[in-house]
Parts: sequence; C-alpha cells; structure tokens
Amino acid sequence: MRKGNPWALIPFVVFLILFIGSGVITGDFYAFPVIVAIAISGAVALAMNRKETFARKVDIFCHGAGNVNVMLMVVIFLLAGAFSAVAKGMGAVDSTVNFALSVVPPNLLVVGLFIIACFISLSMGTSVGTIVALAPVGVGISEQTELSMAFVMAAIIGGSMFGDNLSFISDTTITATRSQGAQMKDKFKVNFWIVLPAAIVTCILLGTMTIGETAQVEYVNYNWIKIIPYILVIIFALVGINVFLVLALGIVLSGAVGLADGSYHVMSFLQKIGEGMAGMYEIAFLAILIAGMVEVIKFNGGVDFLLHLVTGRIRSSKGAEFSIAGLVGLTNLSTANNTIAILIAGPLAKNIANQYEIEPRKSASILDIFACTVQGLLPYGAQFLAAASVAEISPVSIMQYAFYPLLIGICGIIAILIRYPKKRKT
Repeated sequence: MRKGNPWALIPFVVFLILFIGSGVITGDFYAFPVIVAIAISGAVALAMNRKETFARKVDIFCHGAGNVNVMLMVVIFLLAGAFSAVAKGMGAVDSTVNFALSVVPPNLLVVGLFIIACFISLSMGTSVGTIVALAPVGVGISEQTELSMAFVMAAIIGGSMFGDNLSFISDTTITATRSQGAQMKDKFKVNFWIVLPAAIVTCILLGTMTIGETAQVEYVNYNWIKIIPYILVIIFALVGINVFLVLALGIVLSGAVGLADGSYHVMSFLQKIGEGMAGMYEIAFLAILIAGMVEVIKFNGGVDFLLHLVTGRIRSSKGAEFSIAGLVGLTNLSTANNTIAILIAGPLAKNIANQYEIEPRKSASILDIFACTVQGLLPYGAQFLAAASVAEISPVSIMQYAFYPLLIGICGIIAILIRYPKKRKT
C-alpha cells in the first residue's frame, strides 16, 4: 500500500477547524451551517495539487459526487423523508405514543418510555424527532414523581438511539449500508442481535431504579389503523423487499389512511410528500459534497495516507474491525453528527473491510453502532440538546444516565472479540 500524502488531508482539517472552532467560540456546535463548512473544505480540496488542472480536479470531484452508491443514497433519503413526514402528518406518531401509554403499567412508565422511543425511532428513522415527540411526556412523568428529569430524558434518548441505529429509513443506516455495499436486511439482522442485550439490560436498569415510583399520564384516543403503515414497512423491509418499494408502499399506505380519515386531501398529501423530501435536502447534498471532496482527497493521496496510518499496526480482521470502530467514533466525536461521521469514515472503512475480508453487513453494523454510541453520549449532540431544551435542564446532567448508548458500545466490542457474526460460507 502506498504511504500517501498527509497534506492531502488539509480539507478535513479545515472542516474540523470550522465546525469545532465555531462551536467552541459560540457555544453552539450547530451555529455554523455544516453544509457551508463542507463546501469551503471542498473548495480547499480543489485548490490543492497544482500539478493537475482545475478542470481535471472538478471532473474528479463530480465523479466522486455522482458515484452510483451516493445517488442511490440520495434517492433513499428523499423517499425516507417523504414517508416519515406523511406518516407523522396523518397522526401515526401520536397514535403510536397514545396506544403505548395506554398499555404501559403506571409503575413501569420510564421503562415504557424507553420501549416506546425504541419503536417510534425504528418507525420514523429519526432520533431527534422521537425525542421531540416524547420529551413533553417525560417532563410530565418527572414532575409527578421523584424521578430526576435528567434520568427520564436519558431513557428517551436511549430509546431514540435504538431506532437511529436500526431503522430501515434512518439516515445513519442508509449511509452505513450504502457505503459498505450491504443489504439493509442483512445489516439489520447482524446489528439487532448485537444491540438486543443492551436494550434488555437497559430495561432492567430502568425498572430497578424506578421501583415504587408511579405516575398517571393523560393520553387522548388513538387509532390503531394509523400505526399499520409503520408496522408494515418494518415487516416488508425484513422480508427483503427492495427498499425503494418499501418506502413507496409506506408513502401510499400512509396517504391512503390520511385521505380516508380526512387528515389529508389530495393536494395536502402531495404537499406533505414535498415537505418530507425537502427536509432531507441538506443531508442529501452533504452526502454529494462529502463524496466529491473525499474523491479529490483520495486522488491526492490523503486516503492512502490515512489507511496506511490506521492499518499500519493491524495484524488481523479483529484489529481491522476495531480500527473501523475507532475511526468512526473519533470522527463522530469531532463532528457531533453520526450521519456525517459515517459519510466521512465510510469510504475508508470499505477499503479496510475489503483488505481484511470483513463482510459488508459487519462493517456496516460496526460503523452504525459506534457512531450511535458516541452520538448518544455527546452533551453537545443534537439529541441531548433537544431533550435538554424541552426539559429546561443542562445537557451535561443527562450524561450520567446514558445507559443504552454506552451498553451498545460494550456489546459492539464483545461482538468483535467473539467474531460475531460468523462468516458466510462461499
């Protein structure tokens, strides 16, 4: 392997300086628009390597940005955004929450909140959206009991990260699978069995710590028919139906339910599809710009240098898997965004996986698990900030109760050590 050129990594350094520097200065890591930071970094990449003409570097950038996997990712992002928006708009989220609260025993409400957050995030594909939906319920439970507000918010964040890590329409899952060339259902099955013990232990911890605490939560009527599109999308995806068809069916089913009960008329249904797609524009363009920038950095020798640096001490596939975990974890720590971390680390992880014969389903799972582990522990991440804002507490106070994100990291390490899953026979 070529040693590469460390100077080619300057665009990455520029991005981190802009992103982290602005966060430290302003106290808000989301103040500097991330797409502007990536655009500036991409411009720096194009300005480097005077040996090549600018036109040639633009061609290289566009070749990377237009990679077939990137374009597939973008289309899936748009369809996922449309489904999530249409389902939420016709009342699927409210019905799911109210149904779950109606069956959860009063003395297990925090455990129930965690499980509800798991299902909603698995269905919606967004951790922040789940937190925004459930945080007001969590505030009410905390106020009626002696339970710490930070403790209850941490349970909701934990459940939201469950779906963020596993959902077929989560941007992290889409990015991880597409960057590694893995099938959605294959990645889900591997990932699910790795994190299931973490979810079970979290439920036990939450139940043990809330013994004797009860609360009454008011909920309005629910319509179980509104929950069906979520359930069917999960089932269709698990049986292996193409993700494009799954999301298209989800949009049609959600729209049909909304049209039937009067939540939508034809034009408002179409407008909601447009709103959902528009909500994914930023992440779609981020994927395109990052892919283009990485292609230029790769051409200039930066990727070879990183691979040489990361894999220099690797002697086995187990070591390679740990290097992928560390790579995406450090990137996430720097960017405070698990999707962006996977977008950046994904191409490097794919090279490492190919070199050490790591199956795509495993490398995709490692990327997603360890990105979500770090994201679920960051007090300056969007999840903590959203929950803290609703609860009016410090995001730092939530960290001590962040059981689930920590546990999935531990389970991920154990999976690497015991070499789960076993390689498929060829």
